[in-house]
Amino acid sequence: MSKQEVQHDEEDLRFYIALGEEDAELTYSRTEQEELDLDYTYVPQSHRNQGLADQLVKTALDYVKEHQLKFVASCPVVEAYVKRHPEYAPFMADA
Repeated sequence: MSKQEVQHDEEDLRFYIALGEEDAELTYSRTEQEELDLDYTYVPQSHRNQGLADQLVKTALDYVKEHQLKFVASCPVVEAYVKRHPEYAPFMADA
């Protein structure tokens, strides 16, 4: 499992890893409360099971933490990651 560089494209509202012709990505939107709604994670089939989704989620949650924001875990991948890494739970927006 090699660590890839995660980029943050604030204009396109996504965190991504360039993988040649395709990208692995975690997309989000901003709520009215300026929370990040982490809504969709995609990793191309040929790059799955390499930990890329976890890298994307960790980078997004570190961004939330660093900027003292809150997040909504609309994506099941994000929700599962937070269950495994409860240190991010305090940054989850109240339901």
